[in-house]
Amino acid sequence: METVSSSIPLENFIVLSSMLFSIGVYGVLARRNAVLILMSVELMLNAVSINMVAFAVYTAPSLFVGIIFAIFVITIAAAEVGLALAIVLRVFKNRGTANVDEIDTLKW
Repeated sequence: METVSSSIPLENFIVLSSMLFSIGVYGVLARRNAVLILMSVELMLNAVSINMVAFAVYTAPSLFVGIIFAIFVITIAAAEVGLALAIVLRVFKNRGTANVDEIDTLKW
């Protein structure tokens, strides 16, 4: 099994990814605005993509498995943002707020 000898160690990518994921988790748990929660979810998905690409390059550089999975994550994230923003805009139009703790029912 061949590995890539890079100037940047794998641990740096893991630390970066874990910090981004932790900031995203804090944003989801602490924020009340739906748009900020969506941004935090995107931050967590980007942290996962960084991990996938880093491990793919360091374990099997000839295979593009991690990079392909990262592309799938980015595609799903784009679809999720489009759908979620449409829902948030509709809720804001009907209720006048985008705070998630003020939206307690689905029936207006």
